[in-house]
Amino acid sequence: MKRFILTAFLFTCLAMPAIAQKFYTETGKAVFTSKVPLHTFSGTSENLTGMIDLDKNTVDFYIDLATLDTGNGKRDKDMRLTLETEEYPFGEFFGTLNSDFDPGSKTEQEVTTKGKFRIHGKEKEIEVKGTLTPVDGALILKASWILKLEDYDIVPPQLLFMKVDQEQEIEIEARLEKVEGNDE
Repeated sequence: MKRFILTAFLFTCLAMPAIAQKFYTETGKAVFTSKVPLHTFSGTSENLTGMIDLDKNTVDFYIDLATLDTGNGKRDKDMRLTLETEEYPFGEFFGTLNSDFDPGSKTEQEVTTKGKFRIHGKEKEIEVKGTLTPVDGALILKASWILKLEDYDIVPPQLLFMKVDQEQEIEIEARLEKVEGNDE
């Protein structure tokens, strides 16, 4: 009798579809803000690509650094030379979601991720804080952190006699849509 109950239980569990919780975007926004004495400027890209897998608690994002635009062609060219985008075209983050998140809630929830950020051929473990908000079957992500150029062997460019600040403010925002066909 125990064997029958166990077998019936296993078949019931296997027959029930698992609801996968994967969310994806190719149109997220990334902004960096840089400072030199008496001047601040930003670079923006609308090509942040990423996925959040709530089943595995993984977060995976990357951006083609050549898509960053500061609104100044010479500054963009200098930035690409500084970042050596021909050799190191992407900024990438892969990590884990380290805080509780309830996808059934409709409220903005604070989250923390920890993982490896790679840029300019260097990788560093970082922690990123942000928010996730479930909206109409999608997730709205907002996050920010400080990137220190020296951590990635990036020599800040110099404008006349003023050097760009070592600390760059990074902000990302994305609407990640639920990946269809995830019922397993």
